[in-house]
Amino acid sequence: MPEGDTLYRTALTLRKALAGRVVTRFDTTLDLIARIDARTPVAGRTVAAVEAHGKHLMMVLRRTDIAGDPIAVPDFLHLELNSLDLVLHTHMRMTGSWHIYRPGEPWQKPEKNAWVVLHTDEFVAPCFTAPVIELLTARETTRHPQLTNRGSDIIRDDFDTQSARQRLRERSDMPIGVAILDQRTMAGVGNEFKSEVLFIRRVNPFTLVRDIDDATLDGLVAESHRLLQLNRTTNARITRFGLNRNERQWVYGRSGSPCLVCGAIIKMRRQGTEGRSTYYCPACQA
Repeated sequence: MPEGDTLYRTALTLRKALAGRVVTRFDTTLDLIARIDARTPVAGRTVAAVEAHGKHLMMVLRRTDIAGDPIAVPDFLHLELNSLDLVLHTHMRMTGSWHIYRPGEPWQKPEKNAWVVLHTDEFVAPCFTAPVIELLTARETTRHPQLTNRGSDIIRDDFDTQSARQRLRERSDMPIGVAILDQRTMAGVGNEFKSEVLFIRRVNPFTLVRDIDDATLDGLVAESHRLLQLNRTTNARITRFGLNRNERQWVYGRSGSPCLVCGAIIKMRRQGTEGRSTYYCPACQA
């Protein structure tokens, strides 16, 4: 399931393959993207940057034949944009994925599911079934509510812990299991990390934020930051660092199994308006 660590690794891989390369061909099955591409073609542009922010991925596509004017960009997006740039914005949610192939190499997914494809001289980069794919101008990017109304990116070294606690406090009437997933508090925590962090810190997922003291909130923020960073370069997500490679998680996905600490049976309940699954130990997190 794509979370902040997945998108961080995706951006790193795409950056290594595509940054500095010219897009020789751009394909899309999406009508709106095709119309924008017809007006302002992607082909011929250079991939100037690939950055992840939480669960969002942004690819900057730049003209090199003419210089655009620099524009102001929020610092937390970690982008430098000019007025002529295009930004390919994708959000994977539950179904999307980016792949990298050499030209002519067989794809692992059907071509019909590749909704946008960038071709360069050395690599082909298809994006499969991402629910959100947008081709934005630079100015649209700086005003985009899903990109600019985000918390600090928890996987980065410069993550703002104080801002995260303050934003959690602003959601005082939410259960902590819902508030910690709100990407406006801290960007990058997904369902798996949520359940694991709450277990490690022995916090009941259904406790309201207003009933949690500052030290506990700070501990949840710090643990989230620690776990996301530890998973920046791992292929298989790990939150329990034990000798048994078959037990990589404490509670996530283990409903009905015994707790690895106390032996109580792990439970799962749905939370929030989206009914996200929360795994927890009713004894350890009483």
